[in-house]
Amino acid sequence: MKKQNGGLKELWRKFLVALKRKPFNIPLTALVITFLYYAMHLSSVSNTTAKIQGTGMGLAGFCTMLFSILSYMAFINAFQYRKPVNKLMLGVLLAMFAIIAFADYYYLQQIYSALTRAVNPITVTQNTIYIAYAEYYLRIHLILLAVTVVLIALLPVYSKALRKIKTSIEVEDNGTLGAIDISEE
Repeated sequence: MKKQNGGLKELWRKFLVALKRKPFNIPLTALVITFLYYAMHLSSVSNTTAKIQGTGMGLAGFCTMLFSILSYMAFINAFQYRKPVNKLMLGVLLAMFAIIAFADYYYLQQIYSALTRAVNPITVTQNTIYIAYAEYYLRIHLILLAVTVVLIALLPVYSKALRKIKTSIEVEDNGTLGAIDISEE
């Protein structure tokens, strides 16, 4: 006996149909994951900024958060449904990613210089372990950002591959229909 809804196979087919129609949801999901990862670990970054008080650390964290939020709007305007890619907004999006990557890199350099300076270096102890966590989180954030950029760059490739996947349903024949004569009307 067949299930009415089609089960797991039908859910997978519907998921693939949705991806075929909107393949830009893949890099959008990566962008959301990248932002959420940074936002969930913002307390370690903020505590590190307060402890080290390096030049521009607060601005770097602010720029990362601001341009992460603004990149959603640029992404949505660059990849609109059933329209070609808006190249200007794509350029703005990539510029925002470059600013985010630079801000993260600058922040990491400030952490490194505070840990290795000759006069009064910061030591990571159990009370200041959040500095090591912030460094780790920023490195992972940079990797996630790079993955998002790669997914955006490869969007034309895997959208073509997704279109080749057969997602149509074979419907049983309802019998043979004869020719309909409409000439007598």
